Amino acid sequence: MLDLFADAEPWHEPLAPGALILRRFALACAPELMHDIGQVAALSPFRQMVTPGGYTMSVAMTNCGALGWTTDARGYLYSPLDPLTHAHWPPMPQAFAQLCQAAATAAGYPDFQPDACLINRYGIGAKLSLHQDKDEADLRAPIVSVSLGLPAVFQFGGLHRNDPLQRLLLEHGDVVVWGGPSRLFYHGIQPLKAGHHPLTGDCRYNLTFRQAANNE
Repeated sequence: MLDLFADAEPWHEPLAPGALILRRFALACAPELMHDIGQVAALSPFRQMVTPGGYTMSVAMTNCGALGWTTDARGYLYSPLDPLTHAHWPPMPQAFAQLCQAAATAAGYPDFQPDACLINRYGIGAKLSLHQDKDEADLRAPIVSVSLGLPAVFQFGGLHRNDPLQRLLLEHGDVVVWGGPSRLFYHGIQPLKAGHHPLTGDCRYNLTFRQAANNE
């Protein structure tokens, strides 16, 4: 399919108070990001985590940075160690950190200092149910989320699970940043539709940068 916007400059799309989409913001560095994802996964492989309720997530995950998001029988938590390898999570690649800083600054959060990056891999049919990102120690820090590969429908609601949802198509290179009044808004990804992307094949990848520890 011909992409009419292949050469378009990045642009900002307001989403909610404190939230916006930076369209195509990560397009130029996407090949380097995908290379670095492979490097991280070679040390801490992708896995489908099991929730405390016993549900196996359809999305495969790994992490990089000082802390990584994971689950165990007690609930959701951040840990410096990968429970699969019992080693520290791989360090955050420089390209990840640079993109995150640029995106956060463009969105109005220049002081964002992420210490965790959750890497999600979506196969066909994989989804992420509506949820809040609330396991972090300091909820004043924003979330920076980078989309790579196949397009997906992003659901963005409000502070309550039953609030009206916006449904927006996220494409390769798009970055969503939310914080401030919308920091705890419910969000999710609808089941990934079949397709092929020249860089990622039949998958979508997502990088979610967070400040998990309280830096004060």
